[in-house]
Amino acid sequence: MTPDSTLAPELNDRGCQIRLLALDVDGVLTDGRLYFQADGIEIKAFHTQDGNGIKLLRQAGVEVALITGRESPMVTQRAAALGIEHVFQHRDDKLIALRELTASLHLELSQTAYCGDDLQDLAAIQSAGLGITVPNAPSYIRREADWVTERWGGHGAVREICDTLLDIQGHWPAVFDKYTASSAMQGGADRGQN
Repeated sequence: MTPDSTLAPELNDRGCQIRLLALDVDGVLTDGRLYFQADGIEIKAFHTQDGNGIKLLRQAGVEVALITGRESPMVTQRAAALGIEHVFQHRDDKLIALRELTASLHLELSQTAYCGDDLQDLAAIQSAGLGITVPNAPSYIRREADWVTERWGGHGAVREICDTLLDIQGHWPAVFDKYTASSAMQGGADRGQN
């Protein structure tokens, strides 16, 4: 069983080289809407499937980073919950942040994938080894990306990216088998207790 892969075959070689997935937050990990309580506190909604995909990708040895133009304690909390160490907030210069990160990790831009959805993300999308955007991005951003996910930002787009990278890098069978075996073993244990 393989995930539904939307990466064009001609991009598979580039996808195999990816060692860092950098993500914008608003519009990619969220649906782009900002919610504010009456006291001014900002609330963001994150998709649990995206979080699980990030964990699986990190376990396979691909670093994950967040690069966002806004600053939010919720981003800090979400990154900590997912074990993401590389978090750049209040950065409109996404490409500069991406270059700083690749230099610190001793990676080339060709080894990075970047997913963003707006003008501040454009230079990073164009410069990354695999430039990705989401269907909710403006058309002029979608035209510049190597890959437009099928799922929208905040609705599993990041999980689609993670699953696809796991698949084309050859990690997917082990990921799937691990959870299939766990499910079968758990089911047997549950039946034994009834």
